[in-house]
Amino acid sequence: MPPATKPAAKTAAKPKKKQLLHLVLGGELTGLDGVEFKDLSKVDVKGLFPDYESAHKAWQAAARQTIDNAHMRYFIVHLHRLLDPGGEAKVKRAKK
Repeated sequence: MPPATKPAAKTAAKPKKKQLLHLVLGGELTGLDGVEFKDLSKVDVKGLFPDYESAHKAWQAAARQTIDNAHMRYFIVHLHRLLDPGGEAKVKRAKK
């Protein structure tokens, strides 16, 4: 007689989060009062991220590595807002 097999455990399907692209980049600025890079060829692109949380972690790690240089700045660019400018308004209307 074959050994009894357990039924496969049902895993709760997590709802898939909507992809909201974010870009993390940084570099040395020309001054403390603006957002102009000193040398565009030296801009450090950390990458594209599917959500704000993961982009924030990458930004934080990069910013901490350059904390001693006041002219080094890293930014999170909300690409999803550039790709679909009315997207957030649609989501807000749909939630009402």
